[in-house]
Parts: sequence; C-alpha cells; structure tokens
Amino acid sequence: MSAGRLRSERGVTTIADRVVSKIVSRAAAEAERAGGLERSVLGVRLGEDRRVRARASASGGKVVARVELSVEYPASILSVTSQARERVRERVESLTGLTVDHVDIDVTDLTSRRPGKAVRVR
Repeated sequence: MSAGRLRSERGVTTIADRVVSKIVSRAAAEAERAGGLERSVLGVRLGEDRRVRARASASGGKVVARVELSVEYPASILSVTSQARERVRERVESLTGLTVDHVDIDVTDLTSRRPGKAVRVR
C-alpha cells in the first residue's frame, strides 16, 4: 500500500490510497450526467446500489486514478468525462493537498434515466 505524504513544519501527514480512492469516486459522481455502475456477480444484480468505482494511488505527493462510471444517454461522453476528470482534480487537490497527475476514465455503461429509475441502454 502506497500513500500520499505531506510534509510541513509540524510533521508528516499520511493519506492512505483507499481514502484518496473514495474522494475520487465521489468527485467523479458529482459530474453532471455521470453515474455509478450496477453491482453484480455472475450477471445477477445485487441491490440498487450504483456507485462510481475508483482506484487511486498516491506516491511522492502525486495521485494517479482510474475511474469506472456510466454516462446518461444521449449525453456527450467526452463532455461528461472531461467534467468528471476536472472534478476529481479539484476535489483531491483541495481536500488532500496532493497533486493529481493522471486520471483514466472508463465508461462501461450507458444509462437512460427515467424518474426514479435508471435503465440500461442496450
């Protein structure tokens, strides 16, 4: 497990990768028309929980993140992912003081939102 370390005159602050990953996940989900992914095992849906998946690693004060999310159809995938990438950069840098070096985003699903329900587009 690597971690982000911030040095100051008062000491060292260590931020675990899992903490940075949670910040990345929530920040990406804030992008307009971006959403989470269904949880499933062997094709069987597990509940209604739809979260953006993220993994981040911090080393030397820099963060590299990988995000998986869905995009609401017919939104521009480029626009949604650009906004998500910028939100991740802003949130991580403002909350942790670490510099975001790179954010990879995989769009793994398109959804059509209906009032109260998200439907997959096939």
